[in-house]
Amino acid sequence: MESQNYKMLHLTLKRKWFQMILSGEKTEEYREIKPYWLKRFKYYCNHDDMAHELDYEFTHIHFKNGYSKNAPSFIIELKEIKFGQAKPEWSDNWQGEVFIIKLGNIIK
Repeated sequence: MESQNYKMLHLTLKRKWFQMILSGEKTEEYREIKPYWLKRFKYYCNHDDMAHELDYEFTHIHFKNGYSKNAPSFIIELKEIKFGQAKPEWSDNWQGEVFIIKLGNIIK
């Protein structure tokens, strides 16, 4: 699925979130701010002016519903990754700041 020069981010979702994104109802996905994601999204802080930035290279996301080899999946455009607050209805009432992954059009 790495065709067409996509810079692919692979994420696995629970069925509820998978279906909501696939239907177009949910337009962003969230990830907790942890060292794993800080490294993956190439977070850095310029201590001179305290600017916080992300320098990720991803252009698309390959979402999978579960870990099975034959799990349903699709590819979607990645518009942006930023810091912010999760929408409660799209995050099981997550509290605190998260990575917001803004989603575009479904490609495949």
